[in-house]
Amino acid sequence: MGGFRAVIYYLLAAAVIALDQWTKWLVVRYMQLGESIPMIDNVLYITSHRNRGAAWGMLQGQFWLFYLVTVIVVAGIIIYIRRLRPSERLAGIGLGLMLGGAIGNFIDRVFRKEVVDFIHTYIGTYSFPVFNIADSALTVGVILLFIHMFFFATPEKGNE
Repeated sequence: MGGFRAVIYYLLAAAVIALDQWTKWLVVRYMQLGESIPMIDNVLYITSHRNRGAAWGMLQGQFWLFYLVTVIVVAGIIIYIRRLRPSERLAGIGLGLMLGGAIGNFIDRVFRKEVVDFIHTYIGTYSFPVFNIADSALTVGVILLFIHMFFFATPEKGNE
């Protein structure tokens, strides 16, 4: 799917990138590293945190790997978006979110050499790892893509 429909998913990605980068800028500009502001006591905090790795701090400092993987993932998402059928809106939304999330964290890795995280939640007494808007978009995007694949995807003619 090229053209207008694909543009909507790219605009969604751009909105995610803009929101992600703006919120990270606010955290870097107005908070000290390690500072935490309670939003809902014992549940949700805005905590200034930096991550030089992947999810939950894995693979700390492996920037070359993140750059390579991100470029491959972004290219794959763009190819997938271009091949979507008009009826595959849920997949398109998921891919747009994933694209925005991947690029949002990529921008941090390229320009900051670390990812700014700030959303800190507690589930009971468990402190969930600190994350950001890009991480959220990636997660929701993957979930939407799985929902599409498992419940709505139909095989293309000739590929059954």
